[in-house]
Amino acid sequence: QVHMVESGGGLVQAGGSLRLSCAASGRTYTTYAMGWFRQNPGKEREFVAGISSSGGNTKYADSVKGRFTISRDNARNTVSLQMNSLKPEDTAVYYCAASWILSTEPTMYTYWGQGAQVTVSS
Repeated sequence: QVHMVESGGGLVQAGGSLRLSCAASGRTYTTYAMGWFRQNPGKEREFVAGISSSGGNTKYADSVKGRFTISRDNARNTVSLQMNSLKPEDTAVYYCAASWILSTEPTMYTYWGQGAQVTVSS
């Protein structure tokens, strides 16, 4: 089992940057691919970025390519999402999640954090 806690959310102006971190516990953490998703009230959970267990492969939603970077540190059991050039439409609750395979589908992810609010003002 993997338990995850997100941190780093907050309020930022458009064009600014934030870095989300996800601290994971569990001996099998390094065998999981990790993903970041986001969700707004009344909307479906949306894939943002994902990284393979080794960190060698990454995927990004088209809406964040070139602005967001996902990374992981398996020695510290953390995964991060660096978000630059933020836009008001990036406002959402952001969740980190663990999956056996790198996927863009939230149904493929078994373990989820509690979420961190990111608000981008215009």
